[in-house]
Amino acid sequence: MPSVTWGVVQGRKEKLVSRVIICDYLKGIGIVPDELEDLELPSTVEVMRERVEFLQKLGLTIDDINEYPLMLGCSMRKNVIPVLGYLEKIGVQRSRLGEFIKNYPQVLHASVVVELVPVVKFLRGLDVEKQDIGYVLMKYPELLGFKLEGTMSTSVAYLVSIGVNPRDIGPMVTQYPYFLGMRVGTMIKPLVDYLVSLGLPKKILARLLEKRAYVLGYDLEETIKPNVECLISFGIRRETLASVIAQYPQIIGLPLKAKLSTQQYFFNLKLKIDPEGFARVIERMPQLISLNQNVLMKPIEFLIARAIPSEDVAKMVVKCPQLVAVPVGLMKNSYYFFKSEMGRPVKELVEFPEYFTYGLESRIKPRYQRLQSKGIRCSLAWLLNCSDQRFEERLQADYIETESAGPSFIMGGKLELPGGEIMSDVDEESDDEILYRRTVSL
Repeated sequence: MPSVTWGVVQGRKEKLVSRVIICDYLKGIGIVPDELEDLELPSTVEVMRERVEFLQKLGLTIDDINEYPLMLGCSMRKNVIPVLGYLEKIGVQRSRLGEFIKNYPQVLHASVVVELVPVVKFLRGLDVEKQDIGYVLMKYPELLGFKLEGTMSTSVAYLVSIGVNPRDIGPMVTQYPYFLGMRVGTMIKPLVDYLVSLGLPKKILARLLEKRAYVLGYDLEETIKPNVECLISFGIRRETLASVIAQYPQIIGLPLKAKLSTQQYFFNLKLKIDPEGFARVIERMPQLISLNQNVLMKPIEFLIARAIPSEDVAKMVVKCPQLVAVPVGLMKNSYYFFKSEMGRPVKELVEFPEYFTYGLESRIKPRYQRLQSKGIRCSLAWLLNCSDQRFEERLQADYIETESAGPSFIMGGKLELPGGEIMSDVDEESDDEILYRRTVSL
């Protein structure tokens, strides 16, 4: 009768033989089994073949499996099927499960109840919409491996501490989930401190991050600081850096030197705008560095075709860079109304190019008609550059402006009336309020 010892030895021999057969099978299909040496393998080659074929049906290749061969140690019944079923349940499309596993194969080792469910509950607690969970995890599947009390919690807590609205954390995660994996002390806080040092108040920076969470992913030393120095080298004044970044946050993450060089050359070639003028243009409309030059030329060509000298067009662009982003069709309608209905000289457009940035039907026509009904003559700036409420207040004033003397309005300044009375166009705004307005308008 065989002894117990004999049975144990025989069992070990069978396992060893089975292991050799499985390894030979894997080698035969191109999988390197070296990393499986300390891993418990299935008892038969048929079970291993089933695992390989299942992964291949998901879309994984032999090369993908070789990138992380430990996935072959996962039981179909205990690991693979429950995990994939849960991923599909929370919104990962079945057709993309293979892509998910390829990007984060470690998820196959996870316990659905102990590890995956708590992370999903955490994301829902941040106000990530239920229908967005799958999208977020497809972008950043490594989230499923994070500890709740670790980086995810601290990064959220820090952002809230600088003024980010807790209700906006969810949309931020949906847009850019990677910040949940960033360490506060080495990545997020140094970036925040640097931007604050440039003049961006924390509450404005918080609004910026709520809308542009991807800014947190810009490398401080490799990208942001060199780009800020690049802006300064092109003549952007230090005191305007905060405004430039608030208007166009992407500017600190772009390949900036090449873009600035290209656009500076373009403006000098086409309009003879010198480097100093170009710097003022960028300060007022930093988005311009990313606009296609063919798009930029259309408004310029339209104005030149209206017999406006190119040097005057250059002055108009420097004063109001937004001019080059106005669709020519809208510009054409506004120009013809200006000439045919208002009958004003073109020099007024040179003095107030902002005219083209106002809606013809929503502001220019209605206000001009009100002036006509009252017989008031005024500058374009006085007519357009104020709120509807202030415009109504102006119409109630006991005077009629003449071209030679009377009220004059300078954009961004005050309305000066005869007799020395001064009326502010709008209530005084603090620098923070101006930055906030520029941030939320994007």
